Amino acid sequence: MALVLLAGCAVYEPAASPEKVPGKDEISHFGESSGAELKVHFLDVGQGDSILIQFPNGRNMLVDAGGNDDASTVVNYLKKTGVVQVDYLVGTHPHEDHIGSMDTVIDNFQIGEVIMPKATTTTRTFRDVLEAIDRKGLQIRPAKAGTSILEDGLLSAKILAPCGDDYVKLNNYSVVIKVTYGEVSFLLLGDAEALSEKEILESGAGIKADVLKVGHHGSNSSTSAPYLKSVGPRYAVISVGYGNDYQHPHQVVLNRLKKGGIEVLRTDERGTVLFTTNGKELSFTTLK
Repeated sequence: MALVLLAGCAVYEPAASPEKVPGKDEISHFGESSGAELKVHFLDVGQGDSILIQFPNGRNMLVDAGGNDDASTVVNYLKKTGVVQVDYLVGTHPHEDHIGSMDTVIDNFQIGEVIMPKATTTTRTFRDVLEAIDRKGLQIRPAKAGTSILEDGLLSAKILAPCGDDYVKLNNYSVVIKVTYGEVSFLLLGDAEALSEKEILESGAGIKADVLKVGHHGSNSSTSAPYLKSVGPRYAVISVGYGNDYQHPHQVVLNRLKKGGIEVLRTDERGTVLFTTNGKELSFTTLK
């Protein structure tokens, strides 16, 4: 059993090494001659996050799964896209708008491994996810800065945060992932705030990326000027709900993105945003 519940809290007991994904040793390596494509789908789940990444080696990664009310949206989208197995299921941090439908995803798909930070809450939503993990006999791989999810030739997915394990705000436990294929990179921030951004900068990790998933739905708590300058993206995706109560995205962040000459793609305005790249060229379409 990967974890136990004690007085409403979760205690992680991860295996010494990540569970082996069937067929992992049979992956082909992607070099310069590969014409296969990487697809990154930023799903429109309202005021929440859910990102489907279809790697050119045939594997799938789902980063967050929206809120509790987004289960049918996420599951149906994955099935429509041809997903049968989620090889890497990432819950960036235990807030409802990010992990609300993870239990339904676990129940409906084959799961390779689950990656989450060492952060717990006593919410029913979090317990539902833990119980779904337990039902499938899965284990949680604790997310840690400097570790790799996938490395396959010119294809990689690396964890840049959390850099620590003792934060006041759950947002700063967010799993930050950089996905690279050839010359094209995506930086996915979850709800990481300025503190986490500062720690990533101080770690010396390479964060330059073509596409930035803006942290915390465009809140002024995130996307600090020094961090944005270091990332230097061409595109910024903001996953946000129309007319949300938080007034996300905040104008100061939009101004910062505009000043940087960055094209902003908001899910409340454009719907699901799909990027496609062969490792050199990058294009996107929106599915409103």
